[in-house]
Amino acid sequence: MRTTLRTSLLRTSLAALALAAPVLAALPAPAASAASPSASASPSAGSTAPTSKVGTTFLTATTLAPGQDAKVAASTGDYLYWAFAAAEGRTPTVALNVTLAPAADRHGPQTWSVEVFDGLRRRQSCTAGTQNATGEAAAASLALSCTLRQVRSWAEPWSGDPLPGTYYVRLSVTDAPQQDLGLAASVQLHITTRGGQDDAQPEGGSLKAPLVPPVNAGATVAPGTTAVPAAGARAAAPVEPESHWYTGWFSGWNSRWFWTVAGGALAALAGVAGYTLTRHPRGRRPARYGSVPPQAPAPQQAPYGEPGRL
Repeated sequence: MRTTLRTSLLRTSLAALALAAPVLAALPAPAASAASPSASASPSAGSTAPTSKVGTTFLTATTLAPGQDAKVAASTGDYLYWAFAAAEGRTPTVALNVTLAPAADRHGPQTWSVEVFDGLRRRQSCTAGTQNATGEAAAASLALSCTLRQVRSWAEPWSGDPLPGTYYVRLSVTDAPQQDLGLAASVQLHITTRGGQDDAQPEGGSLKAPLVPPVNAGATVAPGTTAVPAAGARAAAPVEPESHWYTGWFSGWNSRWFWTVAGGALAALAGVAGYTLTRHPRGRRPARYGSVPPQAPAPQQAPYGEPGRL
């Protein structure tokens, strides 16, 4: 009896599995798709493709990703700006290739210049490379480059050493005929770095935060609306001025009246002293010549027509 019941249950289970097999085979396999990365999730090869954008000011500089180049079309005479990040211990090198306008359209030589600024917009010196290049009237392209100093982990406040953070590249035309301004040109930018964090010098110091300026720091509001501060934003408390024992003497109205009265008193004393030193004797001689003897009164003149009286 028990054996017959087990046999019937086994047959029923096999029949149910046979009926459900086609349905299970038609359903997708979510586990397999979740485990295997999709084409959209994988990093695209175009993330490091050359960018065709360029800024015209520090605020609109185009930010380049690590290893990303730039290939843009520009006009002769425009200021071109790019931005890239540099870590401590690295030595960045900026290389540019400028394709000039056709020689038939140019009227003379052109001089192009490349400059690099740090996050504080301090101009950094180049240790190697051609920072200024002049192309003659028949030249088709120019090559410029600038190798910065090694980025330091920290520096003294008075020094202009390069520090970790954002760096700006500015390409401009410093000398060109007036008729050539506005001609079409193309620029290729390539940035390379060498070194690593282990090469950062000097040791024993650290930078609190990289020199990365805020992006879109200011924003305008529509007319008639009131700007609402962000949540958690607090206004900075004013810094109390340092006070000394003489602070009260030169604050408020005391400062103005004190200097006015003091200046007047000094002017009066100077006038009295000058008069005393420069006045001349009147009616008397110095002591070494003796005193002046008394003089007789002058005779009075009689009126007209009368004899004189003694």
